Amino acid sequence: MVMTNNETATQTAPHTTTHAHTPRLNFAKAAPKVFKAVIGLDAAARDGLDPALVELIQIRASLLNGCAYCLHMHTSDARKAGEDEARLHMIGVWREARNFFTEKEQAALDLTEAVTLVHRGGVPDDVYARAAAQFDETELGHVLALIFTINTWNRIALSTAKVAGEDER
Repeated sequence: MVMTNNETATQTAPHTTTHAHTPRLNFAKAAPKVFKAVIGLDAAARDGLDPALVELIQIRASLLNGCAYCLHMHTSDARKAGEDEARLHMIGVWREARNFFTEKEQAALDLTEAVTLVHRGGVPDDVYARAAAQFDETELGHVLALIFTINTWNRIALSTAKVAGEDER
């Protein structure tokens, strides 16, 4: 069951099974050009963004997608960068813990949720407008690209059964 702070619990798909945490395909070796392209997109997306904001976005998307591998990696990176432990604990419930996050961070978290959960009706105009009010056009483009990228990484990690705690960078 996956919970987000503005929705009810959702059941895991019926075909989902637990595995013995045995990795599947080594995506980097099987599709090296694609892997390098995603790395390039990731690097370009981060360019000019506050590293703390980058980690918040990546952690929130990874929580929503249920990606333990990426969640472990990005919470570890955030800690190494000096992120406050209390803020890390509040990312999943940021709407109820707004005092832990700036207006800009809240706008980014809201946009991250909307883009990550785009299948629920797209990105609402008010969510987009809130982000556009906090970021200039270039920053907003980079925030969106970062959200696209972490969602891609989450799907790579989940579909290839990456094991949380085994950072292969």
